[in-house]
Amino acid sequence: MKLRDNKKVEKIFTATLKLVKAKGVAGINMSEIASAAKIATGTLYIYFRSKEELINALFTECRKYSAEAYFNGFDETMPFKAGFKIIWMNLLRYRSEKFEEAVFMDQCYHSPYINESVKKLTKEKLQPLFTLMERGKKEGLLKKMDSYSLLFFMVGSINEMVKHSYYSGKKISATMIEDVFNLCWDGLKA
Repeated sequence: MKLRDNKKVEKIFTATLKLVKAKGVAGINMSEIASAAKIATGTLYIYFRSKEELINALFTECRKYSAEAYFNGFDETMPFKAGFKIIWMNLLRYRSEKFEEAVFMDQCYHSPYINESVKKLTKEKLQPLFTLMERGKKEGLLKKMDSYSLLFFMVGSINEMVKHSYYSGKKISATMIEDVFNLCWDGLKA
């Protein structure tokens, strides 16, 4: 049996991210991915038996990396707002620096490709964020709303700022970051 070449897997993942950004998850197929990765389609099928398997493997890698990035420097014992801001800033940084991965994950959330075990992994990896939101509600700092709704608002503010910057070619300024964070905070706070 041939050993798995991690460099080929990386090329496959990179090609998939670029294609998804350009055409969407549903708009790509295995032969396009192989061509973009500069490998034979048969070789791609040695690594991934189907598009669904490839999408789930890539999503798992992106989710693991993104969760690590989101919680970098976060300590659950710090004051709520300070911890919230660290995660908010980390989300902004990740989504700005890893735009293709962010687009890919967003598309996967709304596609039938992600299987139940990957959805479970996502929930586990993001549990500290839900725990933080629950803490904010218990401390009377956040609105007494469903945590998913609070997170939609939080992540939505970041997503829209990053997409605006990327597609308009305008750099996100420190002032814009602070203004959008304050708007987000004002919208979430009790």
